[in-house]
Amino acid sequence: MRVLLQQPPSGNEAPRYVQLSLVADLLGGWELLRESGQIGGRVQLRRELFLQQDDALQAFEKARDAQLKRGFQLMFASGQPQP
Repeated sequence: MRVLLQQPPSGNEAPRYVQLSLVADLLGGWELLRESGQIGGRVQLRRELFLQQDDALQAFEKARDAQLKRGFQLMFASGQPQP
């Protein structure tokens, strides 16, 4: 699963974005990748590891909802959680 969220640009600054990705790792766990920064600028990448898909999906949805409350707009979404 992947979502791209972006804040509307303010003034002359490039817009800020957050990209959340939920991927299975090679050992049967799950990784939540959070990439954030300013378009064309520095980027911060954080990684959280989960043993259970349900826990990872819950963290993904919580992170997405938190960014939507902060004023980010959904620009792109792909993927479905695997059963």
